[in-house]
Amino acid sequence: MAVLFDGELFADYHQFYLSDAAGNAEMPTDWTDEALRRRILCADGVLVVSTARNMTVPVRIELHDEEPQFDAGLADHIVIGDLRTSGEIVVAGCSDYLPDAARRSVPEGDLRVMIVFTGLGSLSEDGLAGEDRYVVHLWPGRGEGVAVLRQWSAD
Repeated sequence: MAVLFDGELFADYHQFYLSDAAGNAEMPTDWTDEALRRRILCADGVLVVSTARNMTVPVRIELHDEEPQFDAGLADHIVIGDLRTSGEIVVAGCSDYLPDAARRSVPEGDLRVMIVFTGLGSLSEDGLAGEDRYVVHLWPGRGEGVAVLRQWSAD
C-alpha cells in the first residue's frame, strides 16, 4: 500500500474529486437523489465525492495492489466506484486552481475506488465543524459500476 495524498481539501459545494490528469474528463453534474445517497458521481475519467461539510476536510488516498480488507463496522458510509486514468490523477476541491492541484501517479487504465466515510455524525449544528474524514482506496480493476457497501443511516 502506498499513500498518495494525506492532507486537507476545500470541499466547496460539498465535494472534492479525483480526475485523470490528461484533462479530457468532463465534470459530471447529474446529482440525482440516488447519487446524493451514494455520495459519489462517476464519469469517464473523473470521480466526485460528496462530503458532509462545505468546508476544508481531511482526505487520505491510498493505492493498493488489490481490494483492501477492513472492518466495515468502523465506517459510517462505504461506496465503490470506477475511475479510468492515463497514469496520473489530479486530487482537488471543486473550486481549486487545477494547475496547482496535487497530482499523483497511478496505474494506467481502470481503477476501482472505495471511499470510506467516518465521523459523519460529528458535525456541529451549523454544519461547519466536525470530525468527518474521507479515505479513498484505489486498486487496479475493471469497472463494475457504483455499489454502496454501507449506507450512512442519516441519508
